[in-house]
Amino acid sequence: MQITLSVENLTKKFGDFTAVRDVSFQVEDGKFFSILGPSGCGKTTLLRNIAGFYEPSAGSIKIRGEEMTGVEPNKRPVNLVFQHLALFPMMNVHENIAFGLRRRGLAGKEVDQKVNNMLERVGLPGFGKKKIDQISGGQKQRIAIARCLVLDPSVLLLDEPLGALDAKLREHMKVELKKLQVEVGTTFVYITHDQSEAMVMSDHVAVMNSGQFEQLDTPQNLYHSPKSSFVAQFVGNNNKLAVKVHKKEGGEFYARYIDGRDYLLEGAYDLDQGDEYDMFLRPEAVVINPPAEDKKFNVMNCTVKAVLFDGGNSRLLLIPETTSEELIVALPQTKQYDYLKHGDVIKIGWNPATAVCFRKVDVKIYDDV
Repeated sequence: MQITLSVENLTKKFGDFTAVRDVSFQVEDGKFFSILGPSGCGKTTLLRNIAGFYEPSAGSIKIRGEEMTGVEPNKRPVNLVFQHLALFPMMNVHENIAFGLRRRGLAGKEVDQKVNNMLERVGLPGFGKKKIDQISGGQKQRIAIARCLVLDPSVLLLDEPLGALDAKLREHMKVELKKLQVEVGTTFVYITHDQSEAMVMSDHVAVMNSGQFEQLDTPQNLYHSPKSSFVAQFVGNNNKLAVKVHKKEGGEFYARYIDGRDYLLEGAYDLDQGDEYDMFLRPEAVVINPPAEDKKFNVMNCTVKAVLFDGGNSRLLLIPETTSEELIVALPQTKQYDYLKHGDVIKIGWNPATAVCFRKVDVKIYDDV
């Protein structure tokens, strides 16, 4: 597979502050690649380096094998879609999409044909004469993307393009944007702080923190096999249990929780006996009232603090025995646990392979405003 974008050892400094530190990655032709991270982690700075608005302090950027150092933004084979779409309100849809083509010197029927073809591809045939204030938020999103794609960029850069949409439209546009990318076949590099956007749409996701990539992987591997405490907390929902690790005579490592019990650990972790760790357990990995004869489960006694009913996203808020901690457990989409209520005492269990454990660190997760 051809490599469309190659970033090698890229660093960007602003005075004494290092916004991006020694980042390397490659994006294959026609793939959807996302950079996911909290505000201030350096993801937009990285995107602006690729676009040419910033010059790297060190490292290189190559697009289709061509070095981009010193190449002006308007001469790079990339286009950028911003969160605020910057459509021209005084122009109709056709004129907005045609704008870049006309600046390149194209005119007449050639422009009309390209614009109409692009409107077909983004699912808006016949919209050319509509004014910008006559179309919906989702349609504006597609027009902004069409305006970039009509110029045949090697890479389309998208800087949180769904951030200004309301929650329901944002959910819809995640699916539409992925369908559009598959349809047009252009390489997308997408910046977001929203893990759901990144996981739903992307072929690969880089999780960024403090100017560096914590993990670059498929959405599935990021979710099921995080490589750091930061990734475990930032990607998906997780219960975090503070534990101390010790090793038993058989060689197995166990996590001792504040309830006084030991829970078996499985997996290739860098564990040292006696050190403090955080054990992460996803709500949907927990089984309510596991069968007593099934010895593969770690089992914990809990009291129900609250039933959080939300249809298919319903959960239990639990208090582990002898603690004041809180755990979230997903409720199966059946009626079998409708009897549960505040104060009930239940057992929960999980397969040791579904938990992950990392040395205790001070991880701060910031939400974008």
